[in-house]
Amino acid sequence: MSNSPHSPPPPKPPHQQSVWERRVETALWNSRFLVMLAVVPSLLGSLMLFIVGTLDIFKVVGDVLHYYLVDDTHNIHDTLVPDIIIAVDIYLIAIVLLIFGLGVYRLFVSRIDQAEMRYPAHPFNVASLDQLKDKIARVVILAVIIEFFRAVVDIRFTTPLEAIYLALSVLALAAALYLMSLAHKGE
Repeated sequence: MSNSPHSPPPPKPPHQQSVWERRVETALWNSRFLVMLAVVPSLLGSLMLFIVGTLDIFKVVGDVLHYYLVDDTHNIHDTLVPDIIIAVDIYLIAIVLLIFGLGVYRLFVSRIDQAEMRYPAHPFNVASLDQLKDKIARVVILAVIIEFFRAVVDIRFTTPLEAIYLALSVLALAAALYLMSLAHKGE
């Protein structure tokens, strides 16, 4: 098989390399494990956020049960929706960390065989940094939208112009979601 003038030469087999070259290349190749310094904390951070989000939801459930079954003097209606929105936001950030950690592991260390065999289209199966960045960006956009709605819940309108600004903001978000879905229609 001949090489075209623009293709790189094939790799040398180990017996054609000097000891020095083989050691340097082994060290360089093994340096990919440095990404574990990002993978492990990302997965731990994700775990912590899943725990915090779940505990927040349990607290909301406890507050609702207490309100309806024990004592209805402390009104939960003002805090119920914002508390749930915050928990969803925490879950979305946990998902970002999970996708990041597993995506970086797959790209730099090793493929995750179980995920690829059972679920080839799973979000953890990324083929490039651009694909990883795209998946993370989608979840981050959802988290920003959730954060926007949490802020909107607390708004008290004093003028009709403020209501128009809110309507325009919601319209802009809807347009952004629509455009984002068009960009990923084939997936």
